Amino acid sequence: MTHEVAQPLDFSRPSLSWPLWRVLTSLIRSGHLQVRDWKGEIREFGDKTAKPVAIHFRDAEIQRALLLDPQLAIAEGYMDGHIEIEAGTIYDLLSLFAKNIGNNNLPGVMQLADRFRMLTRFMRQMNNLRQAKRNVSRHYDLPGALYDLFLDGDKQYSCGYFEKGTETLDEAQLAKKRLIAAKLCLSPGQRVLDIGCGWGGLSLHLAREAGAKVVGITLSEEQERYANARAKAEAADEVSFRLSDYRSIDEKFDRIVSVGMFEHVGLPNYRAFFRKVADSLTDSGVALLHTIGRLSGPGTTNPFIAKYIFPGAYSPALSEIVPAIEKSGLLITDIEVLRLHYADTLAAWRRNFEASWDEAARLFSERFCRMWQFYLAGCEVGFRYHNIAVFQIQLAKRIGTVPVTRDYLYTAGEKVPQALQPADLI
Repeated sequence: MTHEVAQPLDFSRPSLSWPLWRVLTSLIRSGHLQVRDWKGEIREFGDKTAKPVAIHFRDAEIQRALLLDPQLAIAEGYMDGHIEIEAGTIYDLLSLFAKNIGNNNLPGVMQLADRFRMLTRFMRQMNNLRQAKRNVSRHYDLPGALYDLFLDGDKQYSCGYFEKGTETLDEAQLAKKRLIAAKLCLSPGQRVLDIGCGWGGLSLHLAREAGAKVVGITLSEEQERYANARAKAEAADEVSFRLSDYRSIDEKFDRIVSVGMFEHVGLPNYRAFFRKVADSLTDSGVALLHTIGRLSGPGTTNPFIAKYIFPGAYSPALSEIVPAIEKSGLLITDIEVLRLHYADTLAAWRRNFEASWDEAARLFSERFCRMWQFYLAGCEVGFRYHNIAVFQIQLAKRIGTVPVTRDYLYTAGEKVPQALQPADLI
């Protein structure tokens, strides 16, 4: 595509694009961004030390929207075709922005929408029983064929564990399941509750590898059907899946695990969640929480994610999780922060999805494909550049329930280590 030669910025010549030019000039200091506005005027930003990323704003409305609510406008603009990528990819564009721009250095008017979201975030995350079911259905009850396009063979929809950095997606997801099993300190015959069991892969792994008896719960009807069908096909009699909310559990379990579900609990419900875990755990029990979290303190959910991908969701800071755990009577016995593992996982998902674009468009639409691509690319950028990580928090009721060093996590090999026997507990 042929473009006119970019002209130097001249703020003495006002135009409808002038406010945006001025903002981009102050914010984009490194890299190379080329922007063609809705009238065909081209401007360049950055130090031009990298391969250029070129975009085209196809109408004046998208330029105005970017000035008022940039996080939502860039996503909707790309989804709806108002922003066209002419050189590079949407991931390249979001990476360039992430390396240059933080919320704290945006002009004040561009932060107003996010400040309002911060003030109202508690209300947006109430997630009562009906809301929780509706929010989960919005995402997880999409046709399973979508997830087959980009997930690993076990349909693990959470962060993989890249021990060496050279693993395939399937290998990284298997390593994640083994690490979780090790942290649960499982023994054969123990009862395990899997809160937010997804399509059943982790529950089946724990039963197969450690001889556990597992109950998986989910609010997704699609996931519950798939998981139970899989358990039946694998003759996994020790595993069952239920359509149930965590608040409805009234049984005791030796182990409780929750992977990628806590993000959907909502701030107002943290105390209730951990009280339920404490009430459902035996005195010698162990629980493991695996959740996306913030390394830079409390914040808000990206408006695009909240509107189109995970309504009602929020990834918390440790400072928001720990007080609720302390008030529940549970003890934190280990915390591990998985940095960049999810970025690598999302990169693999994005490559898989883009390779299956035509099939996804046939199942849904081109707009859906752009939305999903933006979701995967934007989340990957967040984990690489915006201090987002995964917390694995191990919990118990007794201080001596788990080993006193972490050696057991790295010497187990491919088999799940044996739990401490009751006589060994303090």
